[in-house]
Amino acid sequence: MFGFGKKEPPVRFAVVGLGHIAQIAILPAFKHAKDCEVTAFVSDDPDKAREVAGMYGVDHIVPYEEYDKFLASGEVDAAYIALPNSMHCEYTVRALKSGVHGLCEKPMAVTAQECEEMIAAARQTGKKLMIAYRLHFEESNLKAIEIIRAGKIGEPRVFTSTFTLPVVEGNIRVKGELGGGTLYDIGIYCINAARYLFQDEPIEVLAASFNGGDPKFADIDEATSAILRFPGDRTASFTTSFGVVDFGAYVIAGRKGYLRADQAYNYVGTIKHTLMVDGKATEEEFKSRDQFAAVLTEFAACIREDREPEPNGVEGLADVRIIEALYRSAMERRPIPLEPVRKSDRPDMGQEKHFPPVKKPKLVEVESASGEK
Repeated sequence: MFGFGKKEPPVRFAVVGLGHIAQIAILPAFKHAKDCEVTAFVSDDPDKAREVAGMYGVDHIVPYEEYDKFLASGEVDAAYIALPNSMHCEYTVRALKSGVHGLCEKPMAVTAQECEEMIAAARQTGKKLMIAYRLHFEESNLKAIEIIRAGKIGEPRVFTSTFTLPVVEGNIRVKGELGGGTLYDIGIYCINAARYLFQDEPIEVLAASFNGGDPKFADIDEATSAILRFPGDRTASFTTSFGVVDFGAYVIAGRKGYLRADQAYNYVGTIKHTLMVDGKATEEEFKSRDQFAAVLTEFAACIREDREPEPNGVEGLADVRIIEALYRSAMERRPIPLEPVRKSDRPDMGQEKHFPPVKKPKLVEVESASGEK
């Protein structure tokens, strides 16, 4: 039994993978996530791991071949999987089967079958599985959901989005064998936004993928345009590209007005809303914040309170099924019908968590998608 005033120890994390997202965002977030502690790195580069460990006071550096042994040691409670997409399933399942909770970066996996395997492992072991959809805790996107639920734009009918990112040659995002491709990396944000804004699942998808001849895109799509048909003949359309300037925005339009969110998917910087209702526009800005601390804090709470995470594995599965269907549509040049997943929980304003932004840390042997060191 816990005594009065006794504070529970922090949830101990192993961060699996020390790539760009781990160093630029995940590791700095532990400063704000006071109920979480990073205690181990799993990496195939011991020199890099030692240097980064010195910056964060991490004691355990674990090579991949000792992953299972370390997880079974009792030194950690949870694993944050920040590996290339093609490795998400294997390393999450291994964590769960070793008795460790799994927090996995999105996309959850590359195939729906892999997602099902991850969900089954969580159910069989009784361990928590959460997918790191940081925007499920971010104020501007949750406020957008609230605006639509309140009927301010009338019945929402049309969602449109553009999300683009310049990616350099050799980046993991352009490597097909690692689960690269625009839909897995950035299209998933457009898909997820359409689903949480419509509060529903698409029943049919159509897509076309494009390559402009740049050899760095030989393994993947340089760009994809997609249409998702929702029940009630509502539509969501979006375009993703790795070949143009960094940009991300969406508009959801209803019978009375529309809401536009600029830089809607960013994890740093200001996000701006423009709400137009009956010809009158209002604007609101949402300042930069630490979105990854929100993910860590919520996952720790789910572990302590023994409750199902939102977003969970079913949320991750829903997006991956759509991505697979979109790529199939682009290949076969036809619409693909979908049997929607059963999804009851949706993000809402009650999940909002606000932490101040982190300062850019020193990065060790990694670069961003655009090649920035």
